[in-house]
Amino acid sequence: MKNHEHHTDELTTLKVEGMTCSNCALGVTNTIKKEGLHHVNVNFVTGDVQFEEVAPEKLKTIIKKIQSLGYRVVSNSSEEHNHDTLHSHANVETLFYTTLPFTIPLLFHMFLPFEILHNAIFQLAICLPVMAIGLFHFGKSAWGSLKSGVPNMDVLIVIGSTAAFIYSIIGTIQFYGMPIMEHYLFYETSATIITLVLLGNVLEHRSVQQTTTALKELEEIQVKTAQKISFHNGKEELYTVNIADLKKGEVLQVNSGDKIPLDGKIMSGNAEVDESMISGESLPVSKSTNDNVIGGTIVITGNIRMWVEKIGEETVLSRIIKMVKDAQSDKPEIQKLGDKISAIFVPIVLGISLFTFLGWYFIGEKSLQEALMNAIAVLVISCPCAMGLATPTAVMVGIGRAAKEGIIIKGASILEQFAKTKAIVFDKTGTLTTGKFKIKALTPSPSPLGEGNSFEKKLLLEYQAILYNLEKYSSHPIATSIIENLKGKVADMNFIEVVEEKGIGITAKDKDGNTYKAGSYKIAQHLTSDNQYSLFLLKNDTLIAKVQLEDEIKLSTAQTIDYFNKAGIETIMLSGDRKTKCEEIAKQIHIQKVYAEQLPDQKLQLIAELNAEKITTMVGDGINDAPALAKASIGISLSNATQVAIQSSQIVLLNKHDLAQLKEAHLISKHTLLTIKQNFFWAFFYNIVAIPIAALGLLSPMVGALAMAFSDVIVIGNSIRLKRKKLN
Repeated sequence: MKNHEHHTDELTTLKVEGMTCSNCALGVTNTIKKEGLHHVNVNFVTGDVQFEEVAPEKLKTIIKKIQSLGYRVVSNSSEEHNHDTLHSHANVETLFYTTLPFTIPLLFHMFLPFEILHNAIFQLAICLPVMAIGLFHFGKSAWGSLKSGVPNMDVLIVIGSTAAFIYSIIGTIQFYGMPIMEHYLFYETSATIITLVLLGNVLEHRSVQQTTTALKELEEIQVKTAQKISFHNGKEELYTVNIADLKKGEVLQVNSGDKIPLDGKIMSGNAEVDESMISGESLPVSKSTNDNVIGGTIVITGNIRMWVEKIGEETVLSRIIKMVKDAQSDKPEIQKLGDKISAIFVPIVLGISLFTFLGWYFIGEKSLQEALMNAIAVLVISCPCAMGLATPTAVMVGIGRAAKEGIIIKGASILEQFAKTKAIVFDKTGTLTTGKFKIKALTPSPSPLGEGNSFEKKLLLEYQAILYNLEKYSSHPIATSIIENLKGKVADMNFIEVVEEKGIGITAKDKDGNTYKAGSYKIAQHLTSDNQYSLFLLKNDTLIAKVQLEDEIKLSTAQTIDYFNKAGIETIMLSGDRKTKCEEIAKQIHIQKVYAEQLPDQKLQLIAELNAEKITTMVGDGINDAPALAKASIGISLSNATQVAIQSSQIVLLNKHDLAQLKEAHLISKHTLLTIKQNFFWAFFYNIVAIPIAALGLLSPMVGALAMAFSDVIVIGNSIRLKRKKLN
């Protein structure tokens, strides 16, 4: 069931121009696989071609093979690729606007009586430039696809337009000057097919660019320059440098309103930093000396000096951009159906077209030109592009939208699986809860009776002060939480001979020789059988207080769990904590099933059992839950973008403080899969309806070319709708 293994760190990525449909991608895939390579992934929409790393000489051979198919391999640099993509788009627009003035007079001859428009030599003359452009633009790709053994849509365009053109030339030669000659002229059909398909390419290019806007916005977050501080002869010098020239350990100045150039650590200063473009967290985060900062985030107020710790591809933002690109190139299971159909689609269409011609000419007793026009209409209407665009355009929009929300989905196959998940398992501490603890109750032992309310309050304050001052000497997460709870509320005390025993507690003495202990049940088990409290406080080996702590539940947790419950997805808590505590939290947030007091190997066994029954998602903090995350069908980590979290799971929620991103991730996954299904329905419906209509002679080649051009745009438009669609 687990199929989300990725090898992105070991892959070579090439940018290839000229691929226009899924058959082009299949041709390139087959060509590379013939070289004995694996993990080949080709996305004709983005132009990304990925395969395992090879030696430089082998890479040169592969590039030559790809170029021999009629495609162009450009630089790996995303900036250069963006430039080349724009250049390619401009070329298509130039070709369209070049063919348009020649095509319009050919169309007008059908409606206007001007004699020159009906002249065969004139029609041939103005059709020739269009045919030359068409054969050059589409012919190169068509020939390359035939060489690869997977004919693409350009084969259909070339055959259709060339058949009409050659038929017209024969008619011109045979019947020039005769009244019947015009019945043999279809120059306007040849020119219109090419011009309308070019128009479709222009519209497709423009639409596809909108599906990648999220990725472009992420790339635009990257800073180009920084203010570097250098020290010469005891003096500071501040000057502007390019990011590419910076090295680790160098010092940068970042002022209010500036973007933080690279990942690093604050050397001095304080700031409020907007990290929303990375984590999706809306509130600014306070940063001070020794805090880590992320490149691309914005200093709202304050000024800092920072050391550079990560450069280039090591930075969090660069890794996020790489993961989004890799994910957008990934193929979900649903696309395999489209790929299988695309592989045999063009040969089937050629067969239908031939059958249409023979059927009309020999059985239907139609004229040669009518039979030919019907056959050409079948060729032109049957564009497999819509099927090829159905998945990648939706995936690019869906994964891009998720990235903007601070959700990294590492592949389209993962997105599809998460949309189909039937059980979702949550770790407790750090996932459902913040990992911080609040003092729920501090109970004196024995409880003071008859002493009055003021005495009890005074006693509680005394015990709180002892607890606070003992825990100051520990760095344990529980100690840190207690210090935050009580800071500024109690008096300071001076302890001596402080000793901490890991997993047990802290022992210390005051100036009068009294011994105090704070710790787990282990320090008090000889004094009480009540083990339901979190901490115990002892003075001179006498139990004086019991402390009950409670986990602080994360924002939106109950609403998120309710969403999954309503969606029919089983919600499960899996924790090593005590059963009573787990059940108490589960009741608060409406989790359906609880597995408490589970050891690491028991957790793995339970995940394996659930996986065997249904698609199971595990949500953890990405560090101590790494084995369980890896075992689940889908592993989701809540993280502040640490490398461990990014590597150990298939989905990363960058805002670790709010569980609402989990609901958003599932909604995006569900609606992306729905969009793909809608796109496939339209693509199949269009071809199933259009081909018979053309074969029955009810559709002219020109109308077919126009319909074909807009079928792609409809599919892409439906995918773009996902960018702003309200998800529920």
